[in-house]
Amino acid sequence: MIALLVIAFIFGSQNNQMLTLNYMIARTELSVAAAVSLFTTIGFFLGIFFALLWKFVRLVKPKSINNKG
Repeated sequence: MIALLVIAFIFGSQNNQMLTLNYMIARTELSVAAAVSLFTTIGFFLGIFFALLWKFVRLVKPKSINNKG
């Protein structure tokens, strides 16, 4: 996972073009390196968050109704 992050940052640093990001209420200009870094980092943290949330839900959820026996 760390290797993929490093590759993404290297790819972004080799591109110095500017991007225009249009939001619903705003517009900003970022370099490709900043955009790749930003979105890779956001994706990494969202992945960690949902993986931990999934583990928590499976831990709290009752194991099985059939095990009442």
